Amino acid sequence: MIRAAAFFSLVILLLLVLYIPSAHPPQRFVAQIRIEHEATTAFWGSEPAARILARAVRMQDATVEVTPIPKASVAPSSTGVNNAVAKEMASVNQRLFNNPYFRSIDALLLLGSYRLSTLLEWLPWLAAFALAAIVDGWFVRLIKAKEFMQHDPEMFAVYACLAIIIMCATVVGFVVPVTLHPLVLPSVPLVVSVLVGRSVGCFHKRG
Repeated sequence: MIRAAAFFSLVILLLLVLYIPSAHPPQRFVAQIRIEHEATTAFWGSEPAARILARAVRMQDATVEVTPIPKASVAPSSTGVNNAVAKEMASVNQRLFNNPYFRSIDALLLLGSYRLSTLLEWLPWLAAFALAAIVDGWFVRLIKAKEFMQHDPEMFAVYACLAIIIMCATVVGFVVPVTLHPLVLPSVPLVVSVLVGRSVGCFHKRG
């Protein structure tokens, strides 16, 4: 059950992430970043909002370094290559990578980087709760084992599948160009940590 949920969630995640850039122009993602930056500034203040934006830009720069899209600065030298062949290859690269779909992918990655950066800003406050939820589940599991209580593998599978589905939905939410309230993103780790803690509590342990 867990493997099936993980497989179908990842397939749907991949399809949606590949479809979204074809349904929205790059300007839509950039406009969404502006809207959310204004909301973040109003919620956090100007200094944290600037820090979030700077972190997102650094993430985007790191993404550009590992992208498979070739850059002119690192293109192989055309010395000794027939001019017609070189021009044709340059034209192919231009048509393949400099089209609206790939520009939308770049803008989508920037929006995802911004939202991930926003989530990272919350992590110092969320880490304590997540750790407490997981430790609580571990103690519940330990107590059940000591008291010879029956563990529930079905509920373990349900909690684990819900956690997987929510995490995949969160990845899709990172790149969907709709306005999210600043409190939506930090609620995801809280819910996932509770589900993980509950699944740990239902996992079988021998006394």
